[in-house]
Amino acid sequence: MVGTAPRRRLRPLAALALVLALAPGLPTARAGQTPRPAERGPPVRLFTEEELARYGGEEEDQPIYLAVKGVVFDVTSGKEFYGRGAPYNALTGKDSTRGVAKMSLDPADLTHDTTGLTAKELEALDEVFTKVYKAKYPIVGYTARRILNEDGSPNLDFKPEDQPHFDIKDEF
Repeated sequence: MVGTAPRRRLRPLAALALVLALAPGLPTARAGQTPRPAERGPPVRLFTEEELARYGGEEEDQPIYLAVKGVVFDVTSGKEFYGRGAPYNALTGKDSTRGVAKMSLDPADLTHDTTGLTAKELEALDEVFTKVYKAKYPIVGYTARRILNEDGSPNLDFKPEDQPHFDIKDEF
Protein backbone atom coordinates (compact mmCIF):
# COMPACT_ATOMS: atom_id res chain seq x y z
CA MET A 1 0.00 0.00 0.00
CA VAL A 2 2.83 2.39 0.81
CA GLY A 3 4.45 1.76 -2.60
CA THR A 4 1.31 2.72 -4.58
CA ALA A 5 0.78 6.20 -3.16
CA PRO A 6 3.80 7.80 -4.89
CA ARG A 7 2.89 6.09 -8.16
CA ARG A 8 -0.64 7.54 -8.02
CA ARG A 9 0.76 10.99 -7.41
CA LEU A 10 3.19 10.68 -10.31
CA ARG A 11 0.64 9.54 -12.88
CA PRO A 12 -1.29 12.83 -12.93
CA LEU A 13 1.97 14.78 -12.95
CA ALA A 14 3.31 12.69 -15.80
CA ALA A 15 0.07 13.13 -17.71
CA LEU A 16 0.21 16.91 -17.15
CA ALA A 17 3.81 17.01 -18.35
CA LEU A 18 2.85 15.04 -21.46
CA VAL A 19 -0.08 17.36 -22.21
CA LEU A 20 2.10 20.43 -21.76
CA ALA A 21 4.80 18.99 -23.98
CA LEU A 22 2.41 18.04 -26.78
CA ALA A 23 -0.10 20.88 -26.61
CA PRO A 24 0.10 23.07 -29.72
CA GLY A 25 0.47 26.78 -29.22
CA LEU A 26 1.85 26.60 -25.71
CA PRO A 27 5.20 28.32 -25.30
CA THR A 28 7.96 25.83 -24.64
CA ALA A 29 11.59 26.29 -23.78
CA ARG A 30 14.20 24.69 -26.00
CA ALA A 31 17.41 23.25 -24.60
CA GLY A 32 19.57 26.03 -23.23
CA GLN A 33 16.77 28.62 -23.30
CA THR A 34 15.10 30.16 -20.32
CA PRO A 35 11.31 29.86 -20.51
CA ARG A 36 9.57 33.20 -21.03
CA PRO A 37 6.94 34.12 -18.48
CA ALA A 38 3.40 34.02 -19.83
CA GLU A 39 2.23 37.36 -21.14
CA ARG A 40 -0.33 38.94 -18.89
CA GLY A 41 -3.10 41.22 -19.97
CA PRO A 42 -4.19 44.26 -18.04
CA PRO A 43 -5.70 43.64 -14.62
CA VAL A 44 -9.44 43.18 -14.49
CA ARG A 45 -11.16 46.50 -13.98
CA LEU A 46 -14.40 46.61 -12.08
CA PHE A 47 -16.76 49.54 -12.35
CA THR A 48 -19.19 50.63 -9.69
CA GLU A 49 -22.35 52.32 -10.93
CA GLU A 50 -20.86 55.69 -9.99
CA GLU A 51 -17.60 55.02 -11.85
CA LEU A 52 -19.38 53.79 -14.97
CA ALA A 53 -21.61 56.88 -14.94
CA ARG A 54 -18.49 59.03 -15.56
CA TYR A 55 -18.21 57.53 -19.06
CA GLY A 56 -21.61 58.50 -20.42
CA GLY A 57 -20.33 60.49 -23.39
CA GLU A 58 -20.83 63.92 -21.86
CA GLU A 59 -17.12 64.80 -21.74
CA GLU A 60 -15.35 65.24 -25.09
CA ASP A 61 -12.01 63.96 -23.78
CA GLN A 62 -13.43 60.88 -22.00
CA PRO A 63 -14.02 57.46 -23.54
CA ILE A 64 -17.64 56.31 -23.82
CA TYR A 65 -18.53 53.10 -22.00
CA LEU A 66 -21.67 51.06 -21.67
CA ALA A 67 -22.32 47.71 -20.04
CA VAL A 68 -24.42 44.80 -21.25
CA LYS A 69 -24.73 41.67 -19.12
CA GLY A 70 -22.20 43.18 -16.73
CA VAL A 71 -19.49 43.49 -19.39
CA VAL A 72 -18.21 47.03 -19.93
CA PHE A 73 -17.50 47.94 -23.55
CA ASP A 74 -15.62 50.94 -24.90
CA VAL A 75 -17.99 52.26 -27.58
CA THR A 76 -16.02 55.44 -28.25
CA SER A 77 -15.41 54.37 -31.86
CA GLY A 78 -19.19 54.52 -32.32
CA LYS A 79 -19.39 58.09 -31.04
CA GLU A 80 -21.92 58.99 -33.73
CA PHE A 81 -24.29 56.46 -32.10
CA TYR A 82 -23.32 56.77 -28.42
CA GLY A 83 -21.88 60.26 -27.93
CA ARG A 84 -23.65 63.26 -26.46
CA GLY A 85 -26.92 63.88 -28.32
CA ALA A 86 -26.56 60.67 -30.37
CA PRO A 87 -29.48 58.22 -30.73
CA TYR A 88 -28.16 55.59 -28.29
CA ASN A 89 -26.51 57.88 -25.76
CA ALA A 90 -29.13 56.87 -23.19
CA LEU A 91 -27.49 53.41 -23.02
CA THR A 92 -24.07 54.75 -21.99
CA GLY A 93 -22.60 55.18 -18.55
CA LYS A 94 -24.61 52.31 -17.09
CA ASP A 95 -25.48 48.65 -17.42
CA SER A 96 -28.33 48.80 -19.94
CA THR A 97 -28.93 45.05 -20.26
CA ARG A 98 -32.72 45.28 -19.98
CA GLY A 99 -32.92 48.11 -22.52
CA VAL A 100 -30.81 46.15 -25.00
CA ALA A 101 -32.96 43.05 -24.51
CA LYS A 102 -36.19 45.00 -25.00
CA MET A 103 -34.67 47.30 -27.65
CA SER A 104 -35.90 50.14 -25.49
CA LEU A 105 -34.49 53.53 -24.56
CA ASP A 106 -37.16 54.07 -21.89
CA PRO A 107 -35.31 55.21 -18.74
CA ALA A 108 -37.16 52.52 -16.74
CA ASP A 109 -35.54 49.86 -18.95
CA LEU A 110 -31.99 51.17 -18.69
CA THR A 111 -30.94 48.78 -15.94
CA HIS A 112 -29.06 45.54 -15.37
CA ASP A 113 -32.24 43.83 -14.13
CA THR A 114 -33.49 41.07 -16.42
CA THR A 115 -36.38 39.97 -14.21
CA GLY A 116 -39.49 39.19 -16.23
CA LEU A 117 -37.90 39.32 -19.68
CA THR A 118 -39.46 36.96 -22.20
CA ALA A 119 -37.57 34.14 -23.90
CA LYS A 120 -37.60 36.16 -27.11
CA GLU A 121 -36.13 39.22 -25.35
CA LEU A 122 -33.41 37.09 -23.73
CA GLU A 123 -32.59 35.59 -27.12
CA ALA A 124 -32.38 39.08 -28.64
CA LEU A 125 -30.12 40.14 -25.76
CA ASP A 126 -27.71 37.27 -26.38
CA GLU A 127 -27.64 37.97 -30.11
CA VAL A 128 -26.95 41.70 -29.75
CA PHE A 129 -24.41 41.04 -26.99
CA THR A 130 -22.46 38.61 -29.18
CA LYS A 131 -22.95 39.98 -32.69
CA VAL A 132 -22.77 43.67 -31.92
CA TYR A 133 -20.97 44.46 -28.70
CA LYS A 134 -18.49 41.58 -28.40
CA ALA A 135 -17.84 41.64 -32.14
CA LYS A 136 -17.29 45.40 -32.49
CA TYR A 137 -16.13 46.92 -29.23
CA PRO A 138 -13.26 46.20 -26.84
CA ILE A 139 -14.07 44.97 -23.35
CA VAL A 140 -12.57 47.31 -20.77
CA GLY A 141 -13.93 45.71 -17.62
CA TYR A 142 -16.92 44.40 -15.77
CA THR A 143 -19.54 45.85 -13.49
CA ALA A 144 -19.09 45.14 -9.81
CA ARG A 145 -22.43 43.34 -9.87
CA ARG A 146 -21.04 40.79 -12.28
CA ILE A 147 -18.58 39.42 -9.76
CA LEU A 148 -20.68 37.23 -7.51
CA ASN A 149 -20.24 34.63 -4.79
CA GLU A 150 -20.99 31.01 -5.66
CA ASP A 151 -24.50 31.35 -4.23
CA GLY A 152 -25.17 34.27 -6.57
CA SER A 153 -24.86 36.98 -3.94
CA PRO A 154 -22.48 39.90 -4.52
CA ASN A 155 -18.96 39.25 -3.30
CA LEU A 156 -18.32 42.40 -1.30
CA ASP A 157 -14.72 41.35 -0.58
CA PHE A 158 -13.74 41.00 -4.26
CA LYS A 159 -10.70 43.11 -5.11
CA PRO A 160 -9.48 43.18 -8.72
CA GLU A 161 -5.87 43.59 -7.61
CA ASP A 162 -6.06 40.20 -5.86
CA GLN A 163 -7.37 38.38 -8.91
CA PRO A 164 -5.24 36.55 -11.46
CA HIS A 165 -4.77 38.38 -14.72
CA PHE A 166 -6.51 37.07 -17.78
CA ASP A 167 -7.20 38.20 -21.30
CA ILE A 168 -10.29 40.36 -21.02
CA LYS A 169 -11.01 40.26 -24.75
CA ASP A 170 -13.29 37.30 -24.11
CA GLU A 171 -16.06 37.21 -21.60
CA PHE A 172 -15.34 34.82 -18.75
